[in-house]
Amino acid sequence: MAQQNNILDPQSAQPDKKLRSKKGHEQRVNASIYTILIVMSVVWLAPFVFLVLQSFRSYVTEAGGMVNYIVPKQFSWDNYIFLFQGVAFDAKLLVKDAGAIILTVLTNLAGLAIAVKLLVRKPRNPLEKTKGNLKGALLVVAALLLIDLVRCVDSTKCDFVRWFINTLTIAAFCAAIQTVMVLSVSYALSRMRFKGRKLLMNICLALGMFPGFLTMIVLYYLLKLLGLTQAGAIPGLILISCASSGMGYYISKGFFDTIPKSLDESARIDGATRFQVFLKIIMPMAKPIVIYTILMAFMGPWGDYVFASYVAFGHKASYNVAVGLYRWVNTNDYQGFFTRFCAGGVLVAIPITLLFMALQKYYVEGVTGGAVKG
Repeated sequence: MAQQNNILDPQSAQPDKKLRSKKGHEQRVNASIYTILIVMSVVWLAPFVFLVLQSFRSYVTEAGGMVNYIVPKQFSWDNYIFLFQGVAFDAKLLVKDAGAIILTVLTNLAGLAIAVKLLVRKPRNPLEKTKGNLKGALLVVAALLLIDLVRCVDSTKCDFVRWFINTLTIAAFCAAIQTVMVLSVSYALSRMRFKGRKLLMNICLALGMFPGFLTMIVLYYLLKLLGLTQAGAIPGLILISCASSGMGYYISKGFFDTIPKSLDESARIDGATRFQVFLKIIMPMAKPIVIYTILMAFMGPWGDYVFASYVAFGHKASYNVAVGLYRWVNTNDYQGFFTRFCAGGVLVAIPITLLFMALQKYYVEGVTGGAVKG
C-alpha cells in the first residue's frame, strides 16, 4: 500500500524527476566539453601527424613537394638518412694533442664519478627507500655522451648536425644563465624592501608590454660593433636572450611570495646570509618554479627564427635549426627538400617534447604557484 501511495502521489515522485533531470544536464554538459576537447586535440595534433607522415615519404620514389594524399605510398628512411649524410665520426679529433686527451679523460672521469655517486647515494633517513638516483645518473651519462659526440663529429660536412648543435648550445646556455638571473631578481623583489622597488617593477612591466622585434635594428648594429653577428652569431644570440631576462620575474616572484617569510627570518637569526637562505632554504622548496624557468628559457631559443636569421645573416655555419631548415625549402629545390624539411622538423620536436612531458608536473605546479598573489 505504501508503494502504491508513493506512485500515486505526484509530490513524492518530483524529487526523483529533478534528480534525473540534473544528472542528465550534467551528462550533456560533460559530453559537450569532451567533444570540444577532442576536436581541439585533433586540430592541434593534425599538423604534427602530417609532418611525421610526410617525413617518411621518400623524395626518390615519390614527389618531393606537397601532394594530395597524407599517408605515403611507401614508407622510407631516405629523408632521415639525408639529414646525417656527411657526418664523419673521427676519433682522432679527440686525441689531436695532449691537451685534448687530458680534457677528455678528466671530463669523462668527473662525469662518471658523479654518476656513480648518485647511484650509491645513501638514504638521508631510515624511512627513505630509494638508495640511488638512477634518473640523475642517466642524465649525467647522457650529457657525457653528448659532449663526446660533439667532439667526435666532424659536423662541418653535415649542415643539419651543425645547426642542431648550434641550437642546443644556445638553448643550454640561455637556460642556465636566464634561470640564475630570473630567480635572483625574483627573490630580491619578493623578499627585500628597498627604495625604488615599486618603480623598478612598474618600469619592467611597462617595458615588457612592447614587443621585442621593435629593437631588432638597434640590437643588430650593437652586436655588429661587437663582432657578434654572422660568424659570432651564437654568442650574440646568447647575450641578447639573457640580457633582459631579469624582466620576466613575474611568475617566479609570485611563487616566492607564497613561501613564508618566517623561514628566512629564522635562518637569518641563526646567522645565515641572504645567499645561504636563497640557496639552501628557498631553492629546495622552489623546485617547481626552477624547472618552469629552465623550461621557458630553453624553449625560447629552441624555436627562435626571426632574430636568429637576422643575426646570422647568410652565414651558414651560424644558423640554428629553424633558420637552416627554412633556407633549405626557400633557396633550394622546394620539390626535393620539403620532405627533408619535415624530417628535420620531427627530429627537432622530439627532444623538446620529451623534455616537456617529463617535467610537465613541475611546469603546472610552477605556473599555478606563481599565479597566486602574495
